Amino acid sequence: MTEAEHTITTPDSPQEATGAAGPEAARRRRVPVLIGVAALAYLLDLLSKIWVVHSLERHDPINVFGHYLRLDAIRNAGAAFGLGQGMTIVFTVIAVGVVVVIARLARKLYSVPWAIALGLLLGGAFGNLTDRVFRAPGGFQGRVVDFIAPVHFAVFNLADSAICCGGALIVLLSFRGVDPDGTRHRD
Repeated sequence: MTEAEHTITTPDSPQEATGAAGPEAARRRRVPVLIGVAALAYLLDLLSKIWVVHSLERHDPINVFGHYLRLDAIRNAGAAFGLGQGMTIVFTVIAVGVVVVIARLARKLYSVPWAIALGLLLGGAFGNLTDRVFRAPGGFQGRVVDFIAPVHFAVFNLADSAICCGGALIVLLSFRGVDPDGTRHRD
């Protein structure tokens, strides 16, 4: 018999009954999930923007679902949905702030849903931040490539979608009382 088979735990014991992998596995930080989701969101956004710049700029829009949804390349100097034109540097500072806050939260991150939500925010923030830093006119004032154009709605990109989905998931988790450390609270 192994030592683990001889151990008897009580509810107050730090060795809770959590399965064969032990309590360490149940309380692992979820930083790899956050990084994986952020990398996937960033990569999809980056690749889609490369395709849009190469294939859609200076071309006619592509209708995806009749006139209800089309792909149309535009450069956006404002925030999501075209708001705040001319405030590019402010949005750049906000994006950097989001990255810093997520990095600090990652130290106490034990919840997979929170890791997914924060990963979506991080990937989206990096996606649009990359445009602001490296696209014309450059110097933290670059214009973001937007291309998803639903009828009667603002044009946006995959980074904007990731940010909105991550934000919605955070609101849902907060309403359900789930904290980033994996605990639940009741208000």
